Amino acid sequence: MIVIAIIGILAAIAVPQYQTYTMKAKFSEVVSAAGPYKTGFELCATDNGIISTITATTCDAPATVGTSPNATGEMPAVFAGTTGYTTSITTVGGLITATGNASVGSNTYKLQATVSNGLVTWSKSGSCVTSGLC
Repeated sequence: MIVIAIIGILAAIAVPQYQTYTMKAKFSEVVSAAGPYKTGFELCATDNGIISTITATTCDAPATVGTSPNATGEMPAVFAGTTGYTTSITTVGGLITATGNASVGSNTYKLQATVSNGLVTWSKSGSCVTSGLC
């Protein structure tokens, strides 16, 4: 009887932890999908010599499909539709927003660029932060 009670207690603790772990594993795909946009923005900022502030469109324009880099920067082509757990990726004014599908709770992963003294730094926000997924 004691063994059954111990197994029950362990199961009550382990199952929720496992569900959180699998959700984090799935959401890591959404975080990874934002990576090329982050790199493209950094390359654009470096190539265009942006030193202090980001304008709303300086490094947000995506490359045309099949050509990279484009005239204004090195952003990847526009995200075209659902891929795995990622439903959309947008870039506006130095803010990259990646949104997951329903299986990852439709959480968002947001990266905001700040350029200071020629360096790009990123701040992370979105519903994934409060959910503990990123």
